[in-house]
Amino acid sequence: MAIVETRDLTRTYGSTLALDHLTLEIPEGAIYGFIGPNGAGKTTTMRILTTLLAPSSGDAWVDGISVRANPRGVRRLVGFMPDYFGVYSGMKAWEYLDFFGRANHVPATRRAQLIPEVLELVDLGHKRDDDVMGLSRGMKQRLSLARTMMHDPRLLILDEPASGLDPRARIELRELLKELSALGKTIMISSHILTELAEMCTHIGIIERGRLLATGSVEHILRSLQPHRTIELRILGDAEPATLLLGQIPGITNVRGEQPAPEEIAPEPTEEGAPAPAGQPTTTLLADFSGDERSQAELLARLVGAGILVTRFAEQQSDLEDIFMQVTRGLVQ
Repeated sequence: MAIVETRDLTRTYGSTLALDHLTLEIPEGAIYGFIGPNGAGKTTTMRILTTLLAPSSGDAWVDGISVRANPRGVRRLVGFMPDYFGVYSGMKAWEYLDFFGRANHVPATRRAQLIPEVLELVDLGHKRDDDVMGLSRGMKQRLSLARTMMHDPRLLILDEPASGLDPRARIELRELLKELSALGKTIMISSHILTELAEMCTHIGIIERGRLLATGSVEHILRSLQPHRTIELRILGDAEPATLLLGQIPGITNVRGEQPAPEEIAPEPTEEGAPAPAGQPTTTLLADFSGDERSQAELLARLVGAGILVTRFAEQQSDLEDIFMQVTRGLVQ
């Protein structure tokens, strides 16, 4: 079931088309990575979903509620963390959360219960009485995330939450988002740091110039863009028998490889004092393979059974950077 749905969502700024008939769905419980270059339309989409910006045409729904027809109903379901930290000076951490709890009409007794809970969740319980302006950048980001949860939303929309964070703070934020997902929250997160999204996202959407180029689970997109598997083999000794055998196996195409110079292995003297033979050369072969995992196992068994010395047998893994570069065309600078 989709908790977020958009249909032909369009937004213009004067003559500039920021969103071009965007249609997407985000499954309930997903961590949805929204990927695109600067100016692609990520923030515009998020601002429409949080009712901070009206679409020029089309519509969007959160849990079946239209952002156009019932924006107040949508706001009760969504927690939004923008790419900047807004705060009033002189506030303590607990006062900051209390302010936003009141703004979301959370009763006083419920706020008193929620504030220590969300502070502990984001590992800021010990900073309860600290001035928010004295917190580190990473702590401010975690406090901002705590703010989005004060009204217990079902959907968290996070715009570049890791921007400006040091490596440790990014790791802490990533683990926190995984924990929130385990608690049943659906998370939509934008970022241009693809390696971070790869480690946490279950689904992704790639947007460029206001158009959604690809969307779905990471596995689905990988398979749709690369229907075959690329198998890497490292062969010790003569690779010609392996090449010939691979060419005879159904489902294998495009066998290619490179044979480096023999490895320089220092010969060790034999018992008679004569030098040992030099090390054998190794060859790395790549082959496109349309079979499943069982077929891979059978392929390896066939190679070994033919007496071929296989020192490495692995499937090459594509990542989000590979997907992004394959799907996008670099239209946005």
